[in-house]
Amino acid sequence: MNVYGKLKKLHLYTAMIFGSKRKKYLSFSDQELIQLYIQEKCEYTIPILYERYAHLVMGSCLKYLKQLENAEDTTLRIFGDLGDKLLKHEIQHFKSWLYQVTKNECLQFLRKNKMTTQELMDQFVPDESSDLSVVFEKEQQLELLEQAIATLKDEQRTCVELFYLKQLSYQEISETLAISQNTVKSAIQNGKRNIKIWMEKNEKGTTN
Repeated sequence: MNVYGKLKKLHLYTAMIFGSKRKKYLSFSDQELIQLYIQEKCEYTIPILYERYAHLVMGSCLKYLKQLENAEDTTLRIFGDLGDKLLKHEIQHFKSWLYQVTKNECLQFLRKNKMTTQELMDQFVPDESSDLSVVFEKEQQLELLEQAIATLKDEQRTCVELFYLKQLSYQEISETLAISQNTVKSAIQNGKRNIKIWMEKNEKGTTN
């Protein structure tokens, strides 16, 4: 079933199956809904999560993708795949996790459309101005980011790319690379820090 079929199914559950049980499930916390889905495969839960957070996901998608149609498609894809992801990931704070999933989904979309470098740059170079006078500088920073990523040690570079560009979780990266989750977290943190240090150093060098 494609993502649109999945979302249609979610809405049918909401409208037809909830009935008098709706109020009961609405009172559940995010974590309770997730556990109910994992333990009993209760699909009543996902429509509630959709109702709670679809507008936030949509807003984040618009922020990254800029175009309404792309944001809508990505939002549908995220919630259409949500059930499978809940079964694969250990989630402590659903709202924060969902935001990360949304961001990674948007970055993956942008990468497919050859825009990912700009979005990944936003992780390290905040966009504080829309003045046309900074356009050239931003282009230089893009080039620096690409160079900075290339300077990372293999493990750091691979973990950063898998986490930000492939939307893999710590656990999935751990399994893929046969390393511990702590090693993955450390590699990503150190990689981000090294990117910033390298860019700051070389950015200063370009302005001398």
